[in-house]
Parts: sequence; structure tokens; C-alpha cells
Amino acid sequence: MVKLGICAAEFHWDIVGEMVEFAKRHADFLGAEVVEEIIVPGSFELPYAAKTLVEKDEIDAVVALGAVIEGDTGHHETVMNQASRKIMDLSLENDKPVSLGISGPGETRMEAEERINEYARRAVESAVKTSERVKKD
Repeated sequence: MVKLGICAAEFHWDIVGEMVEFAKRHADFLGAEVVEEIIVPGSFELPYAAKTLVEKDEIDAVVALGAVIEGDTGHHETVMNQASRKIMDLSLENDKPVSLGISGPGETRMEAEERINEYARRAVESAVKTSERVKKD
């Protein structure tokens, strides 16, 4: 059984909170177990939370969840670019899957709401399947 850690951004919690709940249900459906959750202020802080989880021996893979909705500036692109890059680095540096379940950038609130289940499902499936397929004995 794959043991997952979930980290999530509380910014846009009306969207991300639903992502977390769907992710937990989907993990259960796949036969995985969520053993720890960390909630941080925003998507920019997700790499730090993911690092904390990925370094734990009892966690096989990490799911990072957030929503980066377009604003009046280019801030959303910076947040997404930096968070996604570091999340990928954490996976490679720690030899464990860290999946990207952050919707955006450039999406509207309505688009983010429409993508809740899709992003949570894909992130959980990616973490579980990658862990199962490359897990070392």
C-alpha cells in the first residue's frame, strides 16, 4: 500500500479544501493511505511543506494541491513557475514522487472550480502509480 503525504495551500481554500477532500477519497479508491497532511498559506509555500513530507521514511509519495488564479499582475505566473520547478526538484533530489496538483496559472475562479476533481485526481494517481512502478525493494 502506498503511503501518501498531502500538502495544500489554504489560499483559495474554498477550492483547495475541496481538492484535498477529493484527493483523500481518490487515494482510498486506489488503495493508498494518506498518512499526513500539511496546510500552508499559499502555493508558493508548498515546496517547503512537500520537502518536510518527502523526507519522512513512512511516506512513499507526496501530493501538492493548490490553485493559482490569475490576478491583475503577473504574480500568478511567478508563483506557479517557482512552485512547480521546486516540486519537481524535490522529487528528483529525494528519489520519491512529488506530484503537482496546482491548477493554474492564468485560470479564472470559475475555471479553478471546474478543475477541482480533475487536478486532485491526476495528482493522486500520478503519485500512487509512480510510487508503485518505481518503488525500490
